[in-house]
Amino acid sequence: MTDAVRDAGSFRDPGGHVYEHEGRILRTVMPPAAGSYRALRESGLLADLAARGLLLEARDIDPASVKLPGSAPAYLLEHPRLPFISYPYEWGFAARRAAALRHLELHLAALDKGFTLSDASAYNIQFQGPEPVFIDHLSLRPYRPGEIWTGHRQFCMQFLNPLLLEAKLGISPLAWLRGQIDGIDTADLARLLRWKHRFSWTILAHVFLQARFQSGALGGARKSDAKLKQAQLPLPALRNMLVSLRDFISGLTRGGGQTVWSDYAGNTSYADAEAARKRAFVGSMVAAVKPGRLIDLGCNTGDYSALALAHGAGTVIGFDFDLGALDLAFARAQRERLSFLPLWLDAANPSPDQGWGQSERKGFASRARVDGLLALALLHHLVIGRNVPMDDAVAWLIDRAPQGVIEFVPKSDPMVQRLLALREDIFPDYDEAAFRAAVLRRARIQQEESLSPGGRLLIWYEREGGMR
Repeated sequence: MTDAVRDAGSFRDPGGHVYEHEGRILRTVMPPAAGSYRALRESGLLADLAARGLLLEARDIDPASVKLPGSAPAYLLEHPRLPFISYPYEWGFAARRAAALRHLELHLAALDKGFTLSDASAYNIQFQGPEPVFIDHLSLRPYRPGEIWTGHRQFCMQFLNPLLLEAKLGISPLAWLRGQIDGIDTADLARLLRWKHRFSWTILAHVFLQARFQSGALGGARKSDAKLKQAQLPLPALRNMLVSLRDFISGLTRGGGQTVWSDYAGNTSYADAEAARKRAFVGSMVAAVKPGRLIDLGCNTGDYSALALAHGAGTVIGFDFDLGALDLAFARAQRERLSFLPLWLDAANPSPDQGWGQSERKGFASRARVDGLLALALLHHLVIGRNVPMDDAVAWLIDRAPQGVIEFVPKSDPMVQRLLALREDIFPDYDEAAFRAAVLRRARIQQEESLSPGGRLLIWYEREGGMR
């Protein structure tokens, strides 16, 4: 029997940890948390939340059936494996809003049965397609009458403040969240917001007044700490606070106007016949490979992600740099009920391993190893837009999946000319021959399709050696 391996990001809660064992995802419930877990299970809340899609499913298994390090747990749970683990610094505005609303919905449902949440970490939300789901069963515990919302500050830093930064100021929070994984401090946001924002009761209460309280301006830090320990919040007031936040957040929209590539799907350089051949080529690859998990790099609004699902892909994780396109893709995934999660990515600067021990949050490279790849109209953005050498860019793409489709767009294409419009052409080796050579150094070319003479080229590659 092999040992289970603890997830590097699961160390903060003494009540239990997440482990991986032979492809299975397990969660321990240690003796200090056993009483709360029994109460949750016996109340029927866990089963109800899972049935409603609010909480990730879990089943009790025999703790002796798995070799675990350390002392024996009181209970051992098994969860279904999620297709992809994403982080708040990869969520577009629509995904973040959906995650915040799901967190509040679950908290309200828990209060109805006498339970509450011990924290409000955004990392406790993951996605199944575009649907957010809460994953940390041990964050649920019995509610103590009159207790304050202990997760309020964390909810603001990781959910509310990033949403406000984008909705009210048109500034994306993603770089900030990646640099500060605990979230955006309320005092920092208060300094950025304008006087007019104080006319919103929600912003006044949860940002400006909270910032004053945190700074000790209401009587000194020690006195504030003492008041906080003695504070009482009646249950109706707590419920009203959560409902008010839910109503406010549901009405937020992304600020900043239309983005550069959000209209790309309807404004490309393809003729109708070329577009039809491209769709047929991509569809044939997906139908032949039937990837369980496929990554669509440069997914835009999700046209080819939806096509891949229709041709047999199990689930698609899309990535794009354009925030407007991501929100359109997320809305489409929800509307059409697609197993498709659009996330933000700067492909020239993917997220690294970070957090405690540089392993608490895994980088893009280790998470994004999948069964199939689409990289359509992306390569020129890396090579010409970001000065990444052709050979390096192709190597990085092929390393994502054993089979996939990569599109080469020549310099003569209007989209490449758009990138070159305001800069010198320092890319003499950006041509079809160099692209083919870069692919063949790492993979076989299964099929190819020239969309027009001297125009765009599609290559279906199969990597030597399969998965790595």
